Amino acid sequence: MEWTGEAIVLTARRLGESNVILEIMSESHGRHAGVVRGGKSRRLQPALQPGNQVQVTWRARLTDQMGQFSIDPVKSRAAQLMETPLGLHSVQHLAGLLRLLPERDPHPRLFHALSVVLDHMDSPQVAAPLLVRFELELLAELGFGLDLTACAATGRMDDLAYVSPNSGRAVSREAGLPYHDRLLPLPGFLVEGQRQQGGEISFTDIAEGFRLTSFFLERIREAGHDTLPQAPSLSLLRAPVLSAVEKGYREAQPWDFMT
Repeated sequence: MEWTGEAIVLTARRLGESNVILEIMSESHGRHAGVVRGGKSRRLQPALQPGNQVQVTWRARLTDQMGQFSIDPVKSRAAQLMETPLGLHSVQHLAGLLRLLPERDPHPRLFHALSVVLDHMDSPQVAAPLLVRFELELLAELGFGLDLTACAATGRMDDLAYVSPNSGRAVSREAGLPYHDRLLPLPGFLVEGQRQQGGEISFTDIAEGFRLTSFFLERIREAGHDTLPQAPSLSLLRAPVLSAVEKGYREAQPWDFMT
C-alpha cells in the first residue's frame, strides 16, 4: 500500500535511537501516523518539527499497519512558530484538537484551515479569531456544527447574541434575555453580517468565542470521541494560548482592558 500527498507535521516522538513516529495532518488522508527511519538525523530532524509543511509518501504492506513515511520539506514554519508563546502553544493546541478526529479520516477543509491559521501566528489580533473559527470548523467536521444563522426561537437573523447549550443554535438578544444566565454568549465576529467592516475584535470577543467552542468540544471529548483519552484536556492546552493572546491584546489594544 502506498500514497503520496501534502501534510502538516503535528508531533514527532522518538522511536529507538534514530527513528521517530511522526503524526501528520494530510490533505487527503487526514490525521495519520507513520515511522520515519532516521528521523533523528541532522538532515531530517529540522523538517519534522510541528507546524512544518511536508510532502510525504506512506508505505505499508497492509492497510492497517502503521507503515513508514518518507519526507520532503515544502514549507518551514517551525522556527517562526517557536519564536513566540502564541505560536508555540497554538501548534500544540491544534494538534490536540485534531485528535478528536478518527485517524486516517480525510478532512481537506481542516487541512487548509490549519495551514491558514499557522501562517498568521505572527499577529494575535489575526490569529485569535482564526483559531476560534478553526474550532467551529472542527465541530462541523465532527458532525456537531453550530447553527449561527438565525434565532432558534423567533427565526430572526439580526441581533443574535446567545447560543443554546442544548441545541447549539443561535438565540436573539430579545428572545434570550430572560434566560441569559443559561445561554452561552455569541460574539458578533462569528455572525455573518453582524460585525461592521473594519471594526475591532476585542479580547472579550475572543474569550467568549473560545468559551463557546470549548463548551461543545469538551462535551464531545467527554462522550468518548477523543482518540487519545490520556492526553491533556483541551482546556489545559488552550489556557496558555489564551494567555498569549491576552498579552498580545494588552500590548496592541490596551483600551480593551480599561475599566
